[in-house]
Amino acid sequence: MSDQMQQIVLASRPTGAPSQENFRLESAAIPSPGEGEILVKVSHMSLDPYMRGRMDDAKSYAAPVPIGGKMEGGSVGVVLSSNAPGFAEGDHMFGPFGWATHSTANAKMCRKLDPAQAPVTTSLGVLGMPGFTGWLGLKEYGRPKSGETLAVAAATGPVGSMVGQLAKAQGLRTVGIAGGAEKCALAKGSFGFDACIDHRAYDNVKDLRKAMKEAAPDGIDVYFENVGGPVLDAALSLMNPHGRIPVCGMIAWYNAGGLGADAAGQGLTAPKIWRTILVNFLSVNGFIISNHWDRFPEFVAEVAPMIADGRVKYQEDITEGLENAPQAFMDLLTGGNHGKAIVKVG
Repeated sequence: MSDQMQQIVLASRPTGAPSQENFRLESAAIPSPGEGEILVKVSHMSLDPYMRGRMDDAKSYAAPVPIGGKMEGGSVGVVLSSNAPGFAEGDHMFGPFGWATHSTANAKMCRKLDPAQAPVTTSLGVLGMPGFTGWLGLKEYGRPKSGETLAVAAATGPVGSMVGQLAKAQGLRTVGIAGGAEKCALAKGSFGFDACIDHRAYDNVKDLRKAMKEAAPDGIDVYFENVGGPVLDAALSLMNPHGRIPVCGMIAWYNAGGLGADAAGQGLTAPKIWRTILVNFLSVNGFIISNHWDRFPEFVAEVAPMIADGRVKYQEDITEGLENAPQAFMDLLTGGNHGKAIVKVG
């Protein structure tokens, strides 16, 4: 085995949308695990929208990636060596291994995977952080009730598709919003949405709002917020009294920099948002999934059987090669992925 590994580091901070120049592929010596650590050969790594925020030097719930630092994220792989009790060579693991072919990590921050239960890649999506995010956000903050209407943008992604399928199983009308006719067909055909709106088919918020109103004639009771931008603008005006908005993400604004600090031109203003919340008695809850890991076993116990018997379906969009991760990530930020974005490293 070669004593060299490869990793992708943050070469510079992006201004607006990331470009290839913001990333650099480097070779380095394979590290040795310290006390309580494991060394893993990475097989697959996750690409997620939150990673864009980590590229900015902005205050957030997690520290930014330093210039020259390895791009961070969840990955799966096989243990090559262990200095941690209970972890052995050959174990399949999920952990914060980042954009790299090899990585060490504190074993306490990792978890063993059982390939017999589900493909290990599902720990990056439907049975991992994204699926857990959809489950927790819907259950805890969406508080769905049979007969209500739910709308969710990025409906074919790993969060949105989980939200839609769980809501449908609980007797709600489900309206997806996605980018393109192909994704809308996937939302209805594979994930069972009652309707799906192609937001790219409309040039303005007024026409988008009209299409959403036709798909949700009784208004929206739960809007699961993944994107911000014009979709939020359209959805707000359709919220029913006592509606709930779990705020999970705002990908439409991430490339504005500063975690979307500059959202000018999107048509939203603080007075408009706050007045809508006030007069419709809305419950708006932001949440970060890392604050809820104590609920993860409950999520797996409920959802794993639904995946096994086909009640919850999933789709993975796998890119080959670590060197192609930056382009796949940039495509993700503009909706170019079809399902959970994953890079096959080795």
